[in-house]
Amino acid sequence: MKTLVIAEHDNQQMAAVTLNLVQAASRLGGDIDILVAGDACQAVVEQAAQISGVHEVVVVQAGHYASQLAEELALLVETLVRERGYQAVVAPSSSFGKNLSPRVAALLDVAQVSDVIEIKGVGSYVRPIYAGNVMLSIESGEPVQVLTIRPTAFDAAAQEGSAAIVEASAVAALGLSSVVGRELSKSDRPVLGSAPIVVSGGRGLGSGDNYHQMLDPLADTLSAALGASRAAVDAGFVPNDFQVGQTGKIVAPELYIAVGISGAIQHLAGMSDSKVIVAINKDPDAPIFEVADYGLEGDLFELVPELTRELS
Repeated sequence: MKTLVIAEHDNQQMAAVTLNLVQAASRLGGDIDILVAGDACQAVVEQAAQISGVHEVVVVQAGHYASQLAEELALLVETLVRERGYQAVVAPSSSFGKNLSPRVAALLDVAQVSDVIEIKGVGSYVRPIYAGNVMLSIESGEPVQVLTIRPTAFDAAAQEGSAAIVEASAVAALGLSSVVGRELSKSDRPVLGSAPIVVSGGRGLGSGDNYHQMLDPLADTLSAALGASRAAVDAGFVPNDFQVGQTGKIVAPELYIAVGISGAIQHLAGMSDSKVIVAINKDPDAPIFEVADYGLEGDLFELVPELTRELS
């Protein structure tokens, strides 16, 4: 088995999910190579080479890979699969991976398996459906396995390796798309998708002012990332990039504190893999208590400040 892991990066920093992808790819057995395609991305190459279990880092640098456009990368991946004989292609279940992998699968004329959370062996996988209420076992006999992996389902690989670095040729640019501009949110807090502690708020907070008044001090005390339910986002309490859930970010922190969140299925699908879940809600019948390890039943406007004081 020979697997190609697609590194997600911004030409300067490799996304942490790449470590989880390598760990997942190790379940397939055989050699694991990482593709770093970009422009002036030597720092990412060096980071990738340090991942334990990686055989080779395949580097392709060209101007048309700088923006990580899926159209350009998909053609490159297809070419590498055919030239280097890869039998599996692994990408993250992130926006980047969801944009790229279906194009790769289509070019290779194979069926993709999405959002894999368990690899039993080559061609045998488990993935969630119906918002995580059903785990589906899948058998795939495709000659090239194209997988998107839910990173939170796999531990991160160690960074104690020294993989070989090989240069590969770029494919001629298609020029089908271009990046006009990007608006990136900036925050001093940890990144929501990879933070070890997440404090998340729901519609029970009542307003955006209450959200920040209650949760900012608690998050500051714990050095935590801030998240929210879809209801809180739809109500305008916080921006969309705070959303945790099936249509938001999938998180699996060491500690997840849900404040004023009832626990809709779509929200649970995005956070139920958290190691320890604490729920604060005045409704004793809230579904969030069914998945919580610790529950505080009561008025969040009293309990959250008290909890913050105790933790400070």
